[in-house]
Amino acid sequence: MISHTAQKKDEQPRLGAAGESESMSMYDRSVENISGNTPGNNHHGHGSKDRGSLRKLLLILLLILLLPVSSVAESLTCSRLPMLMERFLANHYAMKNMTGKIEIHSVDQMIKRLDPSKTLLYESDIERLRPVLKNVFTSAQAGNCAALQQVYDVLVARARENEAIVKKILGPDYRLDETVELNVNVDKRPYVKTAAQKHELLRKIVQFQIENALPAGVDLAQAKKQQIHRYELQTMRVIERNPEKLITSFAEAFALALDPHTSYLSPENLEDLRIHMQLSLEGIGTSLSSDNGFTVIEELIPGGGAERSGLLKQKDKIIAVAQEGEQPVNVIDMDLHDVIKMIRGKKGTQVTLTILRQAEQTNRFDATITRDKIDIKEQEAKIVYETRTVDGRQYRFGVIDLPSFYGDEKENKSCYEDVKSLLADARRQHVDGIVLDLSRNGGGLLGEAVRLAGLFLDKGPIVATKDSREQVMILANGSAASGTEGDKPRVITFPAEDPGALYTGPLVVLTSRLSASASEIVAGAIKDYHRAVIVGSDHTFGKGSVQVLTPLPRGLGGITVTTALYFLPSGKSTQKMGVEADVRLPIWFILEDVGETALDYPLPVQAITPFLGAPGNAAPLWKPLEQTKLTELAARSKVRVAKDAKFAEIIKNNKEAAGKKGVIRLTDLRKEIDKEGGGKKKETPTEFKKKARDQYVPFVNESVNVLLDMVTISN
Repeated sequence: MISHTAQKKDEQPRLGAAGESESMSMYDRSVENISGNTPGNNHHGHGSKDRGSLRKLLLILLLILLLPVSSVAESLTCSRLPMLMERFLANHYAMKNMTGKIEIHSVDQMIKRLDPSKTLLYESDIERLRPVLKNVFTSAQAGNCAALQQVYDVLVARARENEAIVKKILGPDYRLDETVELNVNVDKRPYVKTAAQKHELLRKIVQFQIENALPAGVDLAQAKKQQIHRYELQTMRVIERNPEKLITSFAEAFALALDPHTSYLSPENLEDLRIHMQLSLEGIGTSLSSDNGFTVIEELIPGGGAERSGLLKQKDKIIAVAQEGEQPVNVIDMDLHDVIKMIRGKKGTQVTLTILRQAEQTNRFDATITRDKIDIKEQEAKIVYETRTVDGRQYRFGVIDLPSFYGDEKENKSCYEDVKSLLADARRQHVDGIVLDLSRNGGGLLGEAVRLAGLFLDKGPIVATKDSREQVMILANGSAASGTEGDKPRVITFPAEDPGALYTGPLVVLTSRLSASASEIVAGAIKDYHRAVIVGSDHTFGKGSVQVLTPLPRGLGGITVTTALYFLPSGKSTQKMGVEADVRLPIWFILEDVGETALDYPLPVQAITPFLGAPGNAAPLWKPLEQTKLTELAARSKVRVAKDAKFAEIIKNNKEAAGKKGVIRLTDLRKEIDKEGGGKKKETPTEFKKKARDQYVPFVNESVNVLLDMVTISN
């Protein structure tokens, strides 16, 4: 994301992440630019553990997605809705006026937010609520959102109905039905029309949830109790989501009606965005999850106050939280986000947790922890070294994993500086080539991306933006032809790179459908300059729009608004198209529908005049890759992939998943669990993350193999 107003010292353009999606990245500055999808609810050092994209756990994770959303922030009031909507429209790239289409899209998005899993509402409820929600546009102008009470009443009634149905399903006569099949493709599954259809849908979901619990050592009676409590909690969450909180949901729905990346951020989501971009937070240093109403410590973050205290262990349950000088607050059955808010706090302050620890005997005790600043090291850039031997000669390659384009000027944190340091280490190691792994990088700060690209490209333009007034701005490293007269675009330059820091050797960039926004800018610029081989799935995410983040006054959170499109040096946009790979690898089936084109209301593709070139047409410091060489590298890779057992398994699993068409079977889930070792021992977050990384090993290995081909073909 890039700001056209920008470059004050305390402002930094940024690009958001891809993925899945949901908006969260943020900073302490007044105005920020963002371009990208945004990371989901990852609460580092204080919140829920990361969920990887492990294919083998897909069936289990899909069931989690069927659960209704939890409560949302409550600070936005009806009287502020008109101001908020006007601000969105005044700043948006394409949507400048309220139209009937925007109202229809807003209602559609609101309904999705109310019942994302299509397990709560009937088809008749949807038809009844549409005109009610549409009227909010009119009544809100007068500060009246009373119509949302009708929506709330329907949600509460349906949640209570679901709870009663599940209790009936799990009665004394309950038996596991191994023939159950469930369609987990929510988009292709209609809303239920009758009570009988809802009963059958919930019966299937409960069957899968119980089957998931049994291998972990839970008996059937306990699994039934857990499921009943799960639905009791869901009813509680819906009741907590009162009409005032639905105003926040309405604002979020309105933003998404304009395009997929415009968003309203509650104060909590704004804070999560800041954490994601700065890779730091102030808290006690734990990773938490919610388990059947209990907040559970999943991991102690190294160096955090919790670990240093020696008082807490994995699997401890937090049952109460007390601030300094205050009485404890019971947090059993409390929404995880609310517990996290209570545990977070300023560095140097203390929080007291009441802990329930189950070992040979159950212990209950208080633990007072001093909050501190915690760096999320696992999300920083890293390098590992790989070796290959050909004809008796050993080759050494560096693989740089860059999870996001993070940065925080105040804290002296910068992915550009980190990668610059890693490249210096690689030169000391006398590497024969570098793989830049952006395959899980959903975006981040634009300035960091532009400067990082300069480490591989030296001077020259990297990306351009075009706003609603058709004004083009180019961002470049070092000197570049500039000027504002006539049709010449405005040029903003970043400092020229120190020649000693440049890497001009063989380079491969690894991408995937998850590579978005700033990742696409870096990969796209490198491809346009014929600097490296792009290895990955068919193309990247395809997000080519620019967002500006503006914090709102009075603690209302913030808004991100799409204000421009960005373009690669060739003049092409990555919008919808992404960056195509030169060497294509198999794609996981679960990523088939990942990308800009799968989102609602994406902006159309555009192009501008190319601006490719170095200042003064200087010759590049590397030998540009020719198409004949790229073709040969792709052919060699295709032969290797065809013989690789791990890729063969991915292709086989893809065919099986495609044949199921979104339908999963209880027997298949059982086989998956058995293959995983029966699930008797629950994985720690560290083990889970390692397993997720292992899924990427064949892709990284093949990137190194392509790099080896580049070097040996050249010799």
